[in-house]
Amino acid sequence: MGDKSIHFAISERKVLLRLFDVVFSVLSLGLTSYFFSFDYFNYQNPNIIIWLMTFTFYFILFGEVFQLYNLQVSSNRFSVTKSLFLTTIVTTLFYFLTPYISPSLPENRIQIVYFFLAITVPVLLWRFLYMTLLYTPKYFKNILLISHSSKIENIVDLIDSNGHYNISAYLSDKEIETLSNLHCVSEAEIYDVVISKKITEIIISPIGFTKEEIVNINKKMVLLFEEGVTIKSYESFYEEITDRIPKEYLNFDFYNNINLIRNNDNKFYVLFHRLLDMIVSFIGIVILIVLLPLIFLVNLFFNKGPLFYIQERVGEKGKTFKIYKLRTMIVNAESNGAVWAIKNDKRITPFGKLLRNTRLDESPQFFNILKGDMSIIGPRPERPEFVRKLEEEIPYYGLRHVIKPGITGWAQVKYPYAGSVEEQEKKLRYDLYYIKEQSLFIDFKILIKTITTVLFFRGQ
Repeated sequence: MGDKSIHFAISERKVLLRLFDVVFSVLSLGLTSYFFSFDYFNYQNPNIIIWLMTFTFYFILFGEVFQLYNLQVSSNRFSVTKSLFLTTIVTTLFYFLTPYISPSLPENRIQIVYFFLAITVPVLLWRFLYMTLLYTPKYFKNILLISHSSKIENIVDLIDSNGHYNISAYLSDKEIETLSNLHCVSEAEIYDVVISKKITEIIISPIGFTKEEIVNINKKMVLLFEEGVTIKSYESFYEEITDRIPKEYLNFDFYNNINLIRNNDNKFYVLFHRLLDMIVSFIGIVILIVLLPLIFLVNLFFNKGPLFYIQERVGEKGKTFKIYKLRTMIVNAESNGAVWAIKNDKRITPFGKLLRNTRLDESPQFFNILKGDMSIIGPRPERPEFVRKLEEEIPYYGLRHVIKPGITGWAQVKYPYAGSVEEQEKKLRYDLYYIKEQSLFIDFKILIKTITTVLFFRGQ
């Protein structure tokens, strides 16, 4: 394909950030040890490999917790400074408190300050350098968009909101007035435009084109594929940048796009998931028991009324069960009938808001997990009256019931509030994405994002 442009995909950027965060901090520790009175981190020690592995694990883990590798955070100086500060503070704390897998706690406490500065300053400088030099359109992917005019503007808005792509040209059945700044190519021009504009990726949506048009376009796609150009369907691209399935999957042949039983057949995954449920729920119940006297007293004065409430919810395979929660709303909050909770819901008491922000209101559901009604991770269980309405208005809403509901899940950490049918439809597409992509990796991401939600008081 000739001289290709240099670009960084989203996944490549995340790897780059993690790699150079660790490289610069490790190099800085070595230089600080060499030039200053910093003998805590001795590179001559035979345990140095274990120390470095421990440091890398802590830094990457807490970087995930404090969103240091969120690309939106990484593109903002204030956000990345705050995130890095929190990451290095907690990394330093944990590193000094685990002397069996890190150096022994130094007698001179100034060594702790040296350590903190040695990992904070170089990473901060590197991140500012990244924002200045690498977070620019020059290193974004150049893409060609092929789509019918009926949906092309929506796709352009989706791509623009992501911020990591340059739309170099588009092919459609007609020119779009709002895209006058972009080159509208014909079928005959596709190959030459891709080569001349150094386009590395083509996003195609065949819906709306005639069979003859698609055949002609595909002939060009074969030639460009041979040149090393990446060609993606709109649906797969949509999943990649939104982490939810597109609406187009919710049609009569949904089973062609969503494998609903892939991980149910994986015995190791099912066993691990249940083991995780048991361990986390046991820890959660112990914490709840410890905190319960304090919660009871505060509830007595500031949230007068019952501490717990029980509600019917729909679980796996559409079966109903009783869910346990700490009450967060005023007594008789639904005297006029069931209503969806919304952001800044006036029915939530001040103490109830605290319980929700910290997710403590969900803690009694650990008993539901031990009973087998729920899992740690899965779609949030809805009330039967809401489910009946949603199944009537949203195609295939019942698909979310093929797995156990969870305390937390992909939809909760990605799209916590859903107070309308339209928002519930979007939330469903996050749930189905999770069911489709279920893996230990995505479960880990959900747990990390849930921890972040609790730490930053972002609970519902």
